[in-house]
Amino acid sequence: MTTLRTTCTRAVCARWCGFFGRDSRIMKPRERVMAALEHRQPDRVPLFEVWLDNDELIALVGGGDLQRTHVELGLDGILIPYETPPGSRAWRDGVDEWGRVWRKGWYAGGVVETEADLAQYSPPMEYLDRHFDAPRTAEVRELYPDHCLIYGSHIGPFTAAYLAMGMQHFFAALHKRRAFVEKLLENRTEYCLAMFSRATRLGAEVLVLGEDAAHSGGPMISPQMWREFVLPHHRRIVEEAGAPVLWHSDGDVTRLLPMAVETGFAGMHSLEPDSGVDLAQVKRDFGQDLVLVGNVEASVLCQDDLDPVREEVRRCISQGAPGGGYMFSTCSSIFKGMNLEAVIEMYRYAVEIGAYQ
Repeated sequence: MTTLRTTCTRAVCARWCGFFGRDSRIMKPRERVMAALEHRQPDRVPLFEVWLDNDELIALVGGGDLQRTHVELGLDGILIPYETPPGSRAWRDGVDEWGRVWRKGWYAGGVVETEADLAQYSPPMEYLDRHFDAPRTAEVRELYPDHCLIYGSHIGPFTAAYLAMGMQHFFAALHKRRAFVEKLLENRTEYCLAMFSRATRLGAEVLVLGEDAAHSGGPMISPQMWREFVLPHHRRIVEEAGAPVLWHSDGDVTRLLPMAVETGFAGMHSLEPDSGVDLAQVKRDFGQDLVLVGNVEASVLCQDDLDPVREEVRRCISQGAPGGGYMFSTCSSIFKGMNLEAVIEMYRYAVEIGAYQ
């Protein structure tokens, strides 16, 4: 059964990915992304996926090459090569260099409680160079000169702070140890800017700030506290990043979107429908100020029936695309366990129906 399924998937992949090669591409991929960022209508809705975390898909579509997989799927942006540095304890048992505790590959808490801890779990800035592969990035730019290079990572100061302290301790400290929280946020903002600086020097043209700030019930902290503690750091990141910054957050971020506009983010990524984010409403309320990226419900890609996939594509494009300022994407990422045929069909069908008249 596995061999048959793999053979069928390869055949479908060859047929569907060939569709992208036949696309006339009136605009080049970078032009398409930039038009969307400027709230202009490109020739079609750009395809934009930050994270492809499915080794089976990468092997099938890109021959094991992540950046080639982006291109073969028809995506207009390519994630620049980067990785967790060798020797890091992230995702392994123990405490990593940022003070995060891991057990069996899962986040389990944080140990940063004092200024001494903060000093201990703040690696030298030179350490950040080990995240990137400059020669490979140059090779990617040479291979795909017309694609938009993107860099996205969960390095937002709010996320980095609550992971370093542990969520329970961090949220209590917002009330009881405000000065320390501010120092921690400032510290992690410096690292975020240093990472973005390295990425843009290597050629990244769009930056995605991974900053998970909400759950299905709404923001993790009140909008008032967000304005006090987080907004100033986000504003600094946006002002100093050197490229347009999209904010990624899972959950229902609707109540924080006015501050995303105020901060100056170029757009919002994820827009998780299962958490109650209504793309049509967000488009009406914020589409003139924010580029909207995402909203495809990930669960439809985990089943064999392709009709719901096409229905979801139609919904997102009909709600997000009018007038420009929308990039087609899942609400999260392409992760392990998704049906590969569903993933490929999602992008193929988005190209088929995503043309602007």
